[in-house]
Amino acid sequence: MIYNTNEIQAIIPHRFPFLYVDGIEEIDQEKKTIKGIKNVSVNEYPFLGHFPQKHVFPGVLIVEALAQTGCVLLMTEPQNKGKIGYLAGINHMRFYRPVIPGDQLELYVEMTRQRMSIYFAKVEATVKGKRVCQGEIMCALGEDT
Repeated sequence: MIYNTNEIQAIIPHRFPFLYVDGIEEIDQEKKTIKGIKNVSVNEYPFLGHFPQKHVFPGVLIVEALAQTGCVLLMTEPQNKGKIGYLAGINHMRFYRPVIPGDQLELYVEMTRQRMSIYFAKVEATVKGKRVCQGEIMCALGEDT
């Protein structure tokens, strides 16, 4: 593992209960790709109210985990030191199967293009090699105030 949760918290500002990346397994700055993981536990806050009788991890939080993973990639680039990443858009996101407690999400992000301070990324989440969701997200970089 390249980064654990303590190291991730030194890179991005997210904290409990809204940190949705448990580890970073791969980074390729040249190819602009990153692979993170999220371990889904029944003890997580969203399960108190999101289908409490049949636990399903919210899709919007899978997208948030993908965005946080992408921000780790962006924030580890020297030119982005002192900046903060904001989720700016979601395009063509599709969900294929539910995520339940005990699953380990594998989070793949590939930065595909940049327009000024907006970054576009192709994203995909899988569980045991099976696609959970895929689409495109946009992140905006701003100054950390």
